[in-house]
Amino acid sequence: MKLHVRRVELIELNHETMLALSVGDLAEAQVHSSIPLSPFFSGEDQRGVWLRRAEQIARDPAEAHWVTRVVWDPGLGKAVGRAGFHGRPDECGMVEIGYETDPQFRRLGYAKAAVAALIEWATLEPEVRVVRASVSPTNDTSLRIVRNFGFVAVSEQWDDEDGLEIVHEINLAKPD
Repeated sequence: MKLHVRRVELIELNHETMLALSVGDLAEAQVHSSIPLSPFFSGEDQRGVWLRRAEQIARDPAEAHWVTRVVWDPGLGKAVGRAGFHGRPDECGMVEIGYETDPQFRRLGYAKAAVAALIEWATLEPEVRVVRASVSPTNDTSLRIVRNFGFVAVSEQWDDEDGLEIVHEINLAKPD
């Protein structure tokens, strides 16, 4: 199956940028960021993600390689969303993805492009064997995206922040 996706880059943010975004200080984030960020990134509903990721990096700087990044459209020269893993692979080689598109860029293929980039990234990491995506059963767009990439529903879980989620996984075939 061939999926047509936009070309995006996943740009790593430094700890200082994440901390500024976690308190909604876009001006301070811009001082530390290598790319321009829109108000979406410092919005109230984004702050918890940036705080969690900044805390992860403070505990273990190696986590910076794995966590949430900015989805960058090099053709537009704009940040269009965020995407990344929740952290490094667990003991079974599983990583969980997360992504969200800035509302002004939704329905233009950026979420699909971000998921494609995350899967490609995961395939390049020798320790990753499984990619997981936990999606609300009411999020038809994300459900369609993960299913189109071959993710299979394996269970359900309750998330205190997001409520009921269907857990989807895709196994990456890697030579031993």
